[in-house]
Amino acid sequence: MIAEQERETSPARIVRTGVAALYVDRLPHYRDPLRRAVQHGREGGAVTSAIEALLLLSADGWLAGTWDDVLATAAEASALGREHGYPLLAGLALSYQALVAAARGEHDTTLALTSQLAGWGGPRRALLLTQRAAHARALDAAGRGDFEAAYDNAAAVTPPGSLDDTPQGLWVLFDLVEAAVRSGRPEMARAHVQAMLDGDVASLSPRLAMLVAGATALLDDAAVDAFERALAVPDAARWPFDRARVHLAYGERLRRDRASRDARRQLSSARDIFSQLGAVPWESRADSELRATGQPAARDHGPVPVTLTPQQRQIAALAAAGLTNKQIGERLYLSHRTVATHLHQIFPKLGVTSRAALRDALSGSTDLESSGR
Repeated sequence: MIAEQERETSPARIVRTGVAALYVDRLPHYRDPLRRAVQHGREGGAVTSAIEALLLLSADGWLAGTWDDVLATAAEASALGREHGYPLLAGLALSYQALVAAARGEHDTTLALTSQLAGWGGPRRALLLTQRAAHARALDAAGRGDFEAAYDNAAAVTPPGSLDDTPQGLWVLFDLVEAAVRSGRPEMARAHVQAMLDGDVASLSPRLAMLVAGATALLDDAAVDAFERALAVPDAARWPFDRARVHLAYGERLRRDRASRDARRQLSSARDIFSQLGAVPWESRADSELRATGQPAARDHGPVPVTLTPQQRQIAALAAAGLTNKQIGERLYLSHRTVATHLHQIFPKLGVTSRAALRDALSGSTDLESSGR
């Protein structure tokens, strides 16, 4: 179906295929049709499909670890949803902002965004919004080491031992099992892993295969072999946050087994990925585990490298050259709102407050790499 969409002109059909692609992790191969649907809406076409395509691109960016791009894309989707009277779609856009905030340890922002989602979605029985709110809260709690709260929120998305209720349960597979194990509920963890195996979830995509193997490894049986299977999944690097969490769990297990040298290797890999993503609480968890192996969490106390995504580098360079937001958007096929959101994020990263200072900041920066992406 994805191959056929390369010539598809109907934004509605593009989006329908995209929704199916989302849950089996095929969106990386489907970005161009989604961008066409977005551009069609910007040019006066089907705005609903454009918003939905922006949401799918946000989902793709969340899984791919391009989180600054997610914030910009979701902000545009939210603004369009409010402007055109689609509160459900606007809420879904907020859910991606909430996930990024949760992963980065922005607790107050996560709480505010998820309260909006639950407050609007709960009375209207908008299950997808309340599930997304619970997912973000589970992630926020796990990052802080509050596995009791992480379990309660993950179980609100999908009951332990069942994957029948909603495809959204595919997004909390690892979260629920880890929280169950760490909160003293091994029987619930086993039941959920068994549900994954019975449903052959690993066959849906390499990412899900990695998470099923990683979740299985959290149980006591043959943990090392399962962790190795998880990290040997083809293209595992395409899903950096998920992969880093598997590295972290593997390192934690090796440390408990007193295999300190191997534990340090896994924990260092996890810490480096979390650092690149800006996932501060998760980086702290990896640092804490490294210290427990006897290795100081060494840090370069020099200047922190500037980290911009490839798209942000393009926008910054064009803005430094004097182009307006509208001109940048036309050149990069973005809306002026998206360009403005990116610049709002770029300025503090580069330590500037105006477009006039961008050129010097860009020429003086020694590391504008794209976080390994």
